[in-house]
Amino acid sequence: MNLAPLSGPAASPGPSGQPGSAQAREIADLKARDQQVRAHEAAHLTAAGGLARGGASYTYERGPDGVAYAVGGEVGIDTSPVPGNPAATLAKAQRIQAAALAPADPSSQDRSVASAASAMAAQAQRELQRAQTGRASGRSLDVVA
Repeated sequence: MNLAPLSGPAASPGPSGQPGSAQAREIADLKARDQQVRAHEAAHLTAAGGLARGGASYTYERGPDGVAYAVGGEVGIDTSPVPGNPAATLAKAQRIQAAALAPADPSSQDRSVASAASAMAAQAQRELQRAQTGRASGRSLDVVA
């Protein structure tokens, strides 16, 4: 998931050297965005479990107070099918979809990953049905009297 950086104009400090109201507002916005981004990525990580490739990575913006705030992030997830095992691929696709849609506010990238996982699940389901059909036709029993 990639979120666009939050930015805004910095105001000059107030008369006492403390941040002006525009700076204080920007800092508050950056803090809120940082919390939102970290919660969003944590939801992906929790739902992905072993499918996650490492932890979350973040894009930062330095605020007028000199602190780096997370303004975007992403979690890498293994989205490859399980070769030769459509049942495992189906289960994996369902887990990918759940991980992509885990945050309360999925991004367009999250929805795209969920859509690709849905297609992977549908393909795995078709392969399972073909295998079951093949086994069913191979189960015929010839009885000769």
